[in-house]
This record gives sequence, C-alpha cells and structure tokens, in this order.
Amino acid sequence: MLPQNKIQDVFFTAFMAFVMVYAMICYNISLNVGGMKNFVFIAALGEMRIMWPIAVVLELLFVGKLAQILAFRFVTPGKDPMIMMILGISAMSVCLMCPLMSLAATILFKDAGSEFVAVWLQTTAMNFPMALCWQIFFAGPLVRNVFGFIVKRIAKNKTVEA
Repeated sequence: MLPQNKIQDVFFTAFMAFVMVYAMICYNISLNVGGMKNFVFIAALGEMRIMWPIAVVLELLFVGKLAQILAFRFVTPGKDPMIMMILGISAMSVCLMCPLMSLAATILFKDAGSEFVAVWLQTTAMNFPMALCWQIFFAGPLVRNVFGFIVKRIAKNKTVEA
C-alpha cells in the first residue's frame, strides 16, 4: 500500500528512510571493517541520528517528487500495472538518494581531503547496487506491507468507534 495523504506520506517516508538508512549504514561500516560483525548493528545507531533525518528531509522536500516525475517518463499511472509504478518510483528514488546520501556520508564520516570527489564517487558506486537491491527486494516490500497493515488497522478501529 502507498500513502494516500500528507500525514501518511510523512510516516511512510520516515519508516522507509529508517529501514534503508540503517541497512546502508550497516553495509558501509561492514565494508570499512572488512565484513559483517555483531558490533556493526549497534555502531550503526550512532550514525542513524545524523543520516536518518537527512534522508527524510531530502525525500520529502526534493527526491520524492523528482523520482515520480522521472519514473512517469517510462511508466504511465492508470495504464501500467501498479508493480511497474512502484518499481519505477523505487528505482528512481535510489538513483537520486544514493549519490546524495553518499555525498552526506563522505562529508560527515570520511576524511576525503583532496580526494573528495574520488571518495564520493567510489562511495556512491559501492552503495548503489546494495541500495537498489535492498530497496527493490527487501525494504520496499517490507515497508509497504507493514504500512498497509497499520493503515488498515487504523481504518478498522475508526470504523468500530463510529
């Protein structure tokens, strides 16, 4: 299920950003330490305080609308199947968010110095395949299903109260 109003959009965005950012931080820490280790799950929480709000703001103010515009260049609302709409918007979101979030991570967490552009491009290139696969196959379906369950539950409770 997708958001139907602004309040739902903000909740959905915050939830999706949380799932995406946490996974990507865990991935990047794992890359830095030579593989996944138990401490990574806790260490990622420290960066979440910084990166999650950045992702939410970028998505709500800029990326969400632009991702739809770009997706609607090759999928048509009302004509193409809903899964194609979802995949198009999800893919365009990753195409926009990955370089932006990699830029934020490069600025905030990497000591790139005079190699800034190279480090940012490498970070983006390393993150993109993981971000796309995580979004399409795991985070997207998970968040949409949980979001749909919550929205239906709230609607059901409102009907019972009325």
